[in-house]
Amino acid sequence: MEIRSVITKEDVQSRPSDYLRERLVIAGLFKVNTLTWVQSHHDRILLGGVLLEKNEIEIVAPEDFGVDYLLQRREMGLACLVGSVKVTVDGKNFDLESEDIIYIGRGSKEIKVSGSGTIYASSSMSHLELPTTLIKKREAETLVIGDQKFASERTLRKYIHEHGVSSSSMAMGITTLHQGNVWNTMPCHVHERRTEAYLYFDIPADNKVVHLFGEPDRTRNFLLANLEGVISPAWSIHTGAGTTNYKFVWSTAGENITYTDFIAVPTNSLK
Repeated sequence: MEIRSVITKEDVQSRPSDYLRERLVIAGLFKVNTLTWVQSHHDRILLGGVLLEKNEIEIVAPEDFGVDYLLQRREMGLACLVGSVKVTVDGKNFDLESEDIIYIGRGSKEIKVSGSGTIYASSSMSHLELPTTLIKKREAETLVIGDQKFASERTLRKYIHEHGVSSSSMAMGITTLHQGNVWNTMPCHVHERRTEAYLYFDIPADNKVVHLFGEPDRTRNFLLANLEGVISPAWSIHTGAGTTNYKFVWSTAGENITYTDFIAVPTNSLK
C-alpha cells in the first residue's frame, strides 16, 4: 500500500509540480491480476485497482493496515469499469458488467473477484453495518446535467448516495461526458466536509484531461491519461477539460454524504 500524506493550501502554491503529483495523482494503479492500494491521509480514503485477466483474486487488507480483515471498520464501493466479473462476498455471488458498482458493507470478511475486467475500489471508514448491495448501471439514479453550449453536457449516475444505496461515510458514481463535450464539474465547487477522488477512464490513446485543483482563486493543474486518478482535498476545487470526451468515477469520504452539500464557485471568479 502506498501512503499519501496530507497536503496543504500552502503546499499547492509553493511546491513544484512533481511534489504535488506524488501526493495527489494516482498512476499505475491497474496491474494485471495484482491488486494495488493507495491511501490518502485526507479523510483516510483508500483507493484500489486491478486489471483482472481470466483470474480470481481475493480483496484483502494491506499487510500494514492493522486489521483482521479489510472491512472490519470500513465500507467499500467496487466498480467494474470494463468487462464482466463475479464478486463473491461471504459466499454470496454478484455479477457485474461494465459500469456496475457493488456496495460492500462493514463487517464483510471474504471478498473475491473473478473473471476479466478493470476493477476499481474506493473505501472509507464506517461506523454502521449496512447490507451489501449491487447497483446495475441501468438502476443508478441518472441525470443529464451541463450544457452543450458550454461543452459540459454529461450524464451523471449516482450509485452510492444519500437517497440511493445507503452508506456510512462515502458516496460513489460515474459521470459520462457526451460527444463533443469536454468539461466536467463546471461550474465547479468545494465541499469542506469530505475528500473526493476522481478516476478518469475511457480516454482514447494520445488524449489527456487537464484537471484543475487548488483554491478557486489560485488554481493549478495536472494533465492526466486514461486510468489515472487524482485526490482532491476538501478545500480544493476539482474540475477539468479533456481533449475529447471521457468518463470518470467520483467517490467521496468524510463526515457528510449529502450530494448537494457543497459551496458553488462562480466560473468568473476562477483564477
